[in-house]
Amino acid sequence: MHIRSCLFSLLLCLLIAHNAFGQSPFITNIYNRSTSSLNGYWKYIVDPYENGFYNYRYEPFENQTQPSKSAFFTNAKMQDKADLIEYDFDKMDSLLVPGDWNSQKERLYYYEGTVWYKKSFSYTKKQPDNRVFVYFGAVNYEADVYLNGQKLGKHIGGFTPFQFEITEQVEKDNFIVLKVDNKRRKNGVPTLNTDWWNYGGITRDVKIVETPETYIQDYTIQLSPDDPTLIEVKIKVTGTAKHKQSVTVSIPELALTKSVTLDHDGVRSFVMQADGLTYWSPETPQLYDISITTETDEVVDQIGFRSIRAEGKNILLNESPIFLKGISIHEESPHHPGRANSMEDAEKLLTWAKQLACNYVRLAHYPHNEYILRAADKLGIMVWEEIPVYWTIAWDDPTTYTIAESQLTELIHRDKNRASVIIWSMANETPTSEARTLFLGNLAAKTRAMDPTRLISAALEQHNYNGDPFTRTIDDPFAEMVDILSFNQYIGWYDGPIEKCRDINWEITQNKPVIISEFGAGAKYGLHGEKGERWTEEYQEYLYEETLQMIDNIDQLRGVSPWILVDFRSPRRVLPEIQDDYNRKGLISENGEKKKAFFVLQKYYQAKK
Repeated sequence: MHIRSCLFSLLLCLLIAHNAFGQSPFITNIYNRSTSSLNGYWKYIVDPYENGFYNYRYEPFENQTQPSKSAFFTNAKMQDKADLIEYDFDKMDSLLVPGDWNSQKERLYYYEGTVWYKKSFSYTKKQPDNRVFVYFGAVNYEADVYLNGQKLGKHIGGFTPFQFEITEQVEKDNFIVLKVDNKRRKNGVPTLNTDWWNYGGITRDVKIVETPETYIQDYTIQLSPDDPTLIEVKIKVTGTAKHKQSVTVSIPELALTKSVTLDHDGVRSFVMQADGLTYWSPETPQLYDISITTETDEVVDQIGFRSIRAEGKNILLNESPIFLKGISIHEESPHHPGRANSMEDAEKLLTWAKQLACNYVRLAHYPHNEYILRAADKLGIMVWEEIPVYWTIAWDDPTTYTIAESQLTELIHRDKNRASVIIWSMANETPTSEARTLFLGNLAAKTRAMDPTRLISAALEQHNYNGDPFTRTIDDPFAEMVDILSFNQYIGWYDGPIEKCRDINWEITQNKPVIISEFGAGAKYGLHGEKGERWTEEYQEYLYEETLQMIDNIDQLRGVSPWILVDFRSPRRVLPEIQDDYNRKGLISENGEKKKAFFVLQKYYQAKK
């Protein structure tokens, strides 16, 4: 069908029909499947009053069922809707997808609210019986999705993927519409107050995914935590023929193949004996090409095998102690303003980390795009991933917990087969309370149930020990639930002069490995002065020198991820001629220039065993 989509009311896309359906079950490994890209320029309309969603009585159009309005939306005509004659998609400007609106349009730099997106596309299925899905890598923060006049559903959460099945809706000529709303919410995850830019929009890839009617929906392929010669496999097949299928897993490089029959639900778990494995590590980031084949479908992936666990004060990678030489990273592009959203972005950021002599990165403070995990697998960089349970979440609100758990679940589903991921983090700098500890404890329990093969941590806060301001400890009940004790500290920046580092001792009572998840100081690249002068490169350099000496005295220190690799945008950082909306704690400027502290940390890591 030909759709001109000339009016803003088309944004509603037959909301009143009430035949929308919800998000489809997660499909593992979208990036290696048969897909068509919907990236490119999309038409957009800024709608701060949400006139495309509510009438003038602030009643949602999707709750209205008048036949005349139903016909109006079906035909996408303008005649009956005088209150929306001001809106015409075809006459509007475009935004590049993937991308955020803040960095693309100057007038949307600070904008928080609703923007409607529209894209027309043609599509023909490869086989008549195949199934079709529309996949979004991420949309920040709340997305209502419509296709050809039908609401597909809603997704909440700005950093994790989701998809909807469109087999029955897709036609030869189509139009897809999104209502994207990035307003901060008290009960949201993250909540109202953060220290990064609230980039709005369709910030990651959009793909049309086509599968056979009965297809491989999900799989987990990991090294057994109990036996390093066994690979544990779990396969789930969906479709009408799921209970009749056999499935074969092959690893050609190991001359390893195993076939099993699926159970009535299309699920099967089994193990494969795999002698002679080369284990994935920073020194040897071995990835094996793996094929999963059924009678109707085939999927390939590149997977590494390694073990990771904590034992006493040590972190053991493939049963050998390792020190995590890391850096924290925000998801901002090194090539263009705004969100990172490509493999080129990911590879550049991780190349800088490798130049720093890192073997590990902390992806803060939310799930980053899948490209950086794929790149980390190839480059041999271990990864800490976290969800944006940040500062002052609404701990007592069940909706907030549901959103947090949903983001955590979507993250684990997406990255469970990535060897580089060694740590799932539950939170950052959250004040202790009974409600908060219950909230985080439930998240940790959910994580262990979904993936018992990785470590759990959180960026906690440190406190004075028995009232002594020069002795620090971790006094937090959640510290008992984590595998790795991690905490942030800013002695010399927010906490006294730099020289205070020389007087601080640490009394860590938990018998666990310690990671300093953050430390740092702000510096404007090219600003020079005395080492005691704030904002100069010399000050940042001096702080790194003193801090590294201080933390080396922590007996169970097993990792560091200073704050941060690259300067990044934050509306909290407004000091003119210094910050100008950037957090300046980066070791590299937003233009790719390395500051003096970069080389201090590089030297420390190069000497660290």
